[in-house]
Amino acid sequence: MATTEATTLTALLKEAAAAFPTHRAVAVPGRLELTHAALDALVDAAAARLAADAGVLPGHVVALSFPNTVEEEFEFYLSDSEARLLVTNAEGNAAAQATAAKLGLAHAAASLHDAAGPVHLAGLPVPALENGSHGGGAAGSLSPNDPSDVALFLHTSGTTSRPKGVPLKQRNLAASVQNIRSVYRLAETDATVVVLPLFHVHGLLCALLSSLASGASVVLPAAGRFSASTFWADMRASGATWYTAVPTIHQIILDRHASRPEAYPALRFIRSCSASLAPAILERLEAAFGASVLEAYAMTEASHLMTSNPLPEDGPRKPGSVGRAVGQELAVLDEEGRLVAAGSPGEVCVRGDNVTAGYKGNPEANEAAFRFGWFHTGDIGVVDDQGYVRLVGRIKVKELINRGGEKISPIEVDAVLLGLPGVAQAVSFGVPDDKYGEEINCALIPRDGSALREEEVLAHCRRNLASFKVPKKVFITDDLPKTATGKIQRRIVAQHFVQPTSA
Repeated sequence: MATTEATTLTALLKEAAAAFPTHRAVAVPGRLELTHAALDALVDAAAARLAADAGVLPGHVVALSFPNTVEEEFEFYLSDSEARLLVTNAEGNAAAQATAAKLGLAHAAASLHDAAGPVHLAGLPVPALENGSHGGGAAGSLSPNDPSDVALFLHTSGTTSRPKGVPLKQRNLAASVQNIRSVYRLAETDATVVVLPLFHVHGLLCALLSSLASGASVVLPAAGRFSASTFWADMRASGATWYTAVPTIHQIILDRHASRPEAYPALRFIRSCSASLAPAILERLEAAFGASVLEAYAMTEASHLMTSNPLPEDGPRKPGSVGRAVGQELAVLDEEGRLVAAGSPGEVCVRGDNVTAGYKGNPEANEAAFRFGWFHTGDIGVVDDQGYVRLVGRIKVKELINRGGEKISPIEVDAVLLGLPGVAQAVSFGVPDDKYGEEINCALIPRDGSALREEEVLAHCRRNLASFKVPKKVFITDDLPKTATGKIQRRIVAQHFVQPTSA
């Protein structure tokens, strides 16, 4: 299916459903299978029901929850997004529902009993109509989407104490999906297994929506999450032609290959994104599975994709590089906004239809990130004479910890640590980790007279942070290394408490 000039995500998905109505769109092994036409009808019917029975209008935010988010974070996310309605799965989410009730939000539990539909939304009122039937609306009553409509609202970790809200418009998502389809030549003959959570742009935009917009198919693991034990069985059964993952998952797949090799399908390519992929791992993947490994570079603010190594027929792939810009402008700039010479380091900056117009209600972050007419990624990189980008570091003021592709703001973790009675000073920091690339540790000074224990600190963190943000190790000390001006520098603290791994 060729790329089109559609400027909304909705239009792209509608075009695919019209072109390939009987092709498989989504499957959950052993449970259900939906064609593109059936999925399109289910989506329209559910949207119409939300409009008719829950009063969801254009511009309103509907929040989707997942069981692995804790209540404190829910309150911020639901408030910051100005959500009108919370939708969970049928099992519900006690923390999310308690927070929704506190904020006065309605709640609906969604379930799909069979492929014929409809999507049941328990908890919504079902008003009787004049003819005695019940609400549910008609697909034709839905308002058409405009390219400027906000279609997706996500939060991305920042260097402030709270994550930043990123509104992504229909135009942004359509542009990104078109870029992904183009660079990987996705077509209706492709299939993939989604191994990533769909509340991040990597899994949502690249694996799911780009596939659906191409008339291709996706498999969602029956367990609801990645499972190394079923991954290749799902890949074989679905006729998968590619997959995308973070380096941590690639490593898990390689480890299983080493201990329990299986029959592998013929893949067009393997994609890696969201964290740096070591060239040695790239080579092992290619040797084990017989497909080119294409490393890419992406951010939530760019609706995912910014650069990628090309398919073999479109150019060389360079280990250690995240490839060339895809469907947008990219520049490496100095601190004054001037282009640097090829091969010289500077900040990687992008602009294009895929890039958000700015963070929600955060003028300080917008002023820092959108300068000289570019979105500033905070990454230091160099571009070679063929346009390939190699990332070499981060701008010093941006200290995100990248744990297996999950970006963690250490300042957010610091704030939770300092909220524990008995803590006088606290600092969290990233340390190298063989499995996740980086892991989070923390160091703290107890208040006078406090007999603070590591388990007490970790229990407090578990109550107030998502599980992946909880420090793996706690250092309790009577002193933290500081600069000459008295500032705590995470890098120095990490070097002080964590013995570097010998080569």
